Amino acid sequence: MIKREDRSELEAKIGYVFQDKALLESALTHSSYANEKEAERIESNERLEFLGDAVTGQEIAFLIYENGPDLSEGQMTQTRASLVRTEGLAWAARSIDLGRYLRLGVGAVRTGVCDNDAVLEDAFEALVAAVFLDGGNEAARGMLRKLFTAAVLEKIDGLSEDGHDMDFKSRLQEELQKKGTADIRYAIKENTGPDHDKTFRVAVLIDGKEFGEGVGKTKKNAEKMAARMALEELNCI
Repeated sequence: MIKREDRSELEAKIGYVFQDKALLESALTHSSYANEKEAERIESNERLEFLGDAVTGQEIAFLIYENGPDLSEGQMTQTRASLVRTEGLAWAARSIDLGRYLRLGVGAVRTGVCDNDAVLEDAFEALVAAVFLDGGNEAARGMLRKLFTAAVLEKIDGLSEDGHDMDFKSRLQEELQKKGTADIRYAIKENTGPDHDKTFRVAVLIDGKEFGEGVGKTKKNAEKMAARMALEELNCI
């Protein structure tokens, strides 16, 4: 059994408290541990991995679609692939120190598999599946948004299209310079939500007049969307 304090600590990190603690136990049980306890008929997390892979991929795809309105299908596919591959999910597992909570066989403990990327990926997917089965789609979505929103936004901000930076703020500045000097300011009109999942609403002001408004999960993203709206207003895109 996993220590109650360890279980509670992990639940706090993912923002979800299990009703069925056995599901959490299964998600954290590596096959090496289950094999050593074969007489006790303990189930490993392998079946949960299968379900967790699908749930994780779907939610990350939705996050990319929601936060990258100007991305092409190819760019969305590229972004998703970089986040759901072994290294991406192992990164998410390490962000909550998941390896520390795994139930491992004696030999696996000796070889240090708790820090192996593939083992961490599998355990993370199993944990997502356990949350999904225990609390439904919204619970799994909440966990994945808590852990992945910042990473998704960072990936989107780093993308380029045809070799040119997709920074609408720079494009707006360039267009206004062609028309003469102009004072551009970005003003936060509203920010809502908890610290780990905030939403910002930002307006862009050109010579004191509002020309566009954007919404995003970071101020930077909201400013970019506001600049994009301004460019549309000025018939520049």
